[in-house]
Amino acid sequence: MSRLAFLLALAGTPAFATGLEIDVAGEANGTIVIDLFEDVAPQHVARITELAQGDQYDNVVFHRVIEGFMAQTGDVQFGKEGGDLAMAGTGGSDLPDLPAEFSDRSFTRGVVGMARSADPNSANSQFFIMFADAPHLDGQYTAVGEVTSGLEVLDAIKRGTGQNGEVAETPDRIVDVRVTE
Repeated sequence: MSRLAFLLALAGTPAFATGLEIDVAGEANGTIVIDLFEDVAPQHVARITELAQGDQYDNVVFHRVIEGFMAQTGDVQFGKEGGDLAMAGTGGSDLPDLPAEFSDRSFTRGVVGMARSADPNSANSQFFIMFADAPHLDGQYTAVGEVTSGLEVLDAIKRGTGQNGEVAETPDRIVDVRVTE
């Protein structure tokens, strides 16, 4: 048992999962496996795993995908496939926003970060996965994990052509997210 898991158990809080398996469908088809940084961003990891265990990410689209930068998803409020996606990227969950958990983790290819507004303490449910290194994000966003398998699936996700990387028509989507231990 890790020190963090032990301390959480003492506090009556369940230990976090160690990863996610994200099934993607659309232009990309396959599974992205992510190792979560529970020791670096415990509140954000707890949020992602809570939403994943509640099936909140199922059928959420990749609404913002910028070639050579990142793919963003996780808007459980407005980003569901089959809904009006005009608002995708502006919502979150019904849970409160989280305080930033910045670290010295670098935003390199495959790193997963929490999306937020201009307020550093506004992350909620949305996250992004890096296609390439982006050192300008270091210390500005909360890093929550990294891809350990499935980079080829990430690379195949449909790119946005709209303003700011918006995927206007038929975005790829998350089919299912499983929390792993």
